[in-house]
Amino acid sequence: MNNKIFGYCRVSSKEQNEERQIVAFKEYGIDERDIYIDKKSGKDFDREQYNVLKHILRKNDLLVIKSIDRLGRNYIKIVEEWRDITKNINADIVVIDMPLLDTRKNKDLLGTFINDLILQILSYVAEQERNFIRQRQKEGIFIAKEKGIKFGRPKIEKPLNYDEVVLK
Repeated sequence: MNNKIFGYCRVSSKEQNEERQIVAFKEYGIDERDIYIDKKSGKDFDREQYNVLKHILRKNDLLVIKSIDRLGRNYIKIVEEWRDITKNINADIVVIDMPLLDTRKNKDLLGTFINDLILQILSYVAEQERNFIRQRQKEGIFIAKEKGIKFGRPKIEKPLNYDEVVLK
């Protein structure tokens, strides 16, 4: 039996909307105060709310995530975090979009093997998608620069008396 149920939500930037994940957590029965949200890249686990959540997770608690790529996008780190939560903390994890990834079920050797295998595949896919996103972004920037589009802040013309005012 689980002690407490937590939801972990992540989007990559402040502009992105996490609402679909929050709705899924509420439908799962998670109280809004037990949902932890980060608006940061999944490249690593240097995320404030994730670290707070991981710090309060206890044995037999349940961590719910919408999909494995919401946990992260770094294959090795996802696997390490998964193992830390399930083996060291002894909490369970459920991935809503992948019902086979539910550590509460089939805790025997075969169940653990199947969970690990699915986790490995989905973690790989999550990291590959991050690589594809970065490649598409790089290609888009290159094409934009070829068309003469400038990036960054526009240069500001100094007032005529700039040096005189600044040096005083």
